[in-house]
Amino acid sequence: MAHNLLKGKKGIIFGALDEKSIAWRTALRCVEEGAEIVLTNAPIALRMGEINKLAETCKAPVIPADVTNMDDLANLFNKSMEHFGGKIDFVLHSVAMGMNIRKGRSYTDLDYDFNHKTFDISAMSLHRVLQTAYKLDALNEWASVIALSYIAAQRVFPDYGEMADAKALLESIARSFGYHYGTAKKVRVNTISQSPVKTTAGGGVKGFDGFMTYADAMSPLGNATADECANYAVAMFSDLTKMVTMQNLFHDGGFSFTGVSKPVIDQMEK
Repeated sequence: MAHNLLKGKKGIIFGALDEKSIAWRTALRCVEEGAEIVLTNAPIALRMGEINKLAETCKAPVIPADVTNMDDLANLFNKSMEHFGGKIDFVLHSVAMGMNIRKGRSYTDLDYDFNHKTFDISAMSLHRVLQTAYKLDALNEWASVIALSYIAAQRVFPDYGEMADAKALLESIARSFGYHYGTAKKVRVNTISQSPVKTTAGGGVKGFDGFMTYADAMSPLGNATADECANYAVAMFSDLTKMVTMQNLFHDGGFSFTGVSKPVIDQMEK
């Protein structure tokens, strides 16, 4: 059900790859709520994914951008403002890649060149996006920037490897840049710490299916889906949340504050 929460707003969605991705579901919901959007992803992801189908559905242009390339990001924001005929109201940063995980390297045996790439793509890219927007004065006052995180930034999940460190850095950047952007332009910056979702990227983590089942059993409300995360992002992009900034917002059915659940205890006692 649409409520016109984003009527008249304009935004950029990073990271939509296919129908399973949170960015894809968020793009659809933003348009349903009245927004106009620009879609972007790395050139290689555009070749591998199905973003043109999403672009057609959303009537949105696709502007390629490597999030580790400042020239690409400047081009993205400048062309987006040209397309919209003005500044931007919201940005979704849904970008991550664990290079050591992809290569099968454990946390105690990292390749540091891979590690630097992971941090650059998965965390420093948020700083690059924010710095580019800040210098170009590309965002309207009260604009909202959301980056997707995960509770491994606070707790240990052995097979999540270096991505845990990347998410911790991502959340720190949101707080730090959120202070400066809020002071200067009243732009709000937050992260959403989402339940595990079996996206194309998430499904590549070792033991992911078992952990999804465990998280669902641990959460009083169960795991939050990609569509439910999209709804939360819409709320954060809307004017209903204007005073929320520099926060890491858990969207996980209560997993983050549950010590243990009865279904898990019952399973352990069998």
